[in-house]
Amino acid sequence: MAEFIRIYEENPNPKEIDRVVAILKKGGLIIYPTDTVYGLGCDINNLKALERVARIKQVKLEKSNFSFVCHDLSHLSDYVKQIDTSVFKILKRALPGPYTFILPGSKSLPNPFKKRKTVGIRVPNNNIALEIVKKLGNPIISTSIHDEDEVIEYTTDPELILEKWDNLVDLVINGGYGDNEPSTVIDLSEDEPIVIREGKGSLEIF
Repeated sequence: MAEFIRIYEENPNPKEIDRVVAILKKGGLIIYPTDTVYGLGCDINNLKALERVARIKQVKLEKSNFSFVCHDLSHLSDYVKQIDTSVFKILKRALPGPYTFILPGSKSLPNPFKKRKTVGIRVPNNNIALEIVKKLGNPIISTSIHDEDEVIEYTTDPELILEKWDNLVDLVINGGYGDNEPSTVIDLSEDEPIVIREGKGSLEIF
């Protein structure tokens, strides 16, 4: 049975954030709100938790397309090769926001991702997500929670999410209704930006 806690985005309760972080540090899986759809996340440094997420998503961990959710761009050099000024300006302009940026991965990626050439970086414009990552002290791995219903695609109601995920995760955060449109994915690993998926983030800023 998953814990179900209410956290308000305008002013996340530090005690509730601490509870979430404690669960992550023990290798727990959480479902949490972002500025787009609800995400499934775990501590990037916990191998067992990463393997659980991969099993749930039915993918091989090494080949997964999980995003790294960061608090800001200060962690970037830990996971990403040196990027040029023009790329950094794009990131500064767009983040925090509803974008996932594909960037060239560095040699210091966590073990399961060592062979990756690229990594997806996310800094969502959502105080709950940002406070969790800030308090944890390192990124969380994240992946969207799709709905089997092709019409709905993404569940937005936290109580319905709890019903479905109750036995699969350790905690579901009720951060209010989520969005049903995923992030815009932009590949910045090559010379020119390439739009991989058009989602909630506007392309006009590019």
